[in-house]
Amino acid sequence: MASLCTLCYIEQDGKYLMLHRIKKAHDVNEGKWIGVGGHFEADESPDECVLREVREETGLTLTNWRCRAIVTFVSGRSETEYMHLYTADGFTGELTDCSEGVLKWIPKQDIYGLELWEGDRIFLRLIEDPSRPFFDLKLVYDENDILTSAVLDGKELDTAVSCE
Repeated sequence: MASLCTLCYIEQDGKYLMLHRIKKAHDVNEGKWIGVGGHFEADESPDECVLREVREETGLTLTNWRCRAIVTFVSGRSETEYMHLYTADGFTGELTDCSEGVLKWIPKQDIYGLELWEGDRIFLRLIEDPSRPFFDLKLVYDENDILTSAVLDGKELDTAVSCE
């Protein structure tokens, strides 16, 4: 089995809105900083899912967004997940509290000092690369959540170099 989800990095003034996952019980992302998003509901398109999840987790309504990648997560301890990765730079509304963690605007240059998944370090760099408007990334983690393989657009990456 596999699951479908979305993740969105909302940008404003050189910062990304990040979610520090510290509130949800039994959270695979516990303690990590990630974008906002979540799993598809029945019959949702990726756009419908990201719009709903952003609104639920932040109180914001996206007005300008785009899908940047399909990321396949293979985990040694849970089911495979297919994630539609989005960026957004337009929204309306006021930021609200999130039941899953603490939302904070983080300067882009400070993101890599946060506790992130190693694969997130790879795709965060890729979404900042103007020569890559869309990409396909496969990330394989072992049962200890160690990144063992990363394949970008069909080519194996050296994960030791990619994650620095």
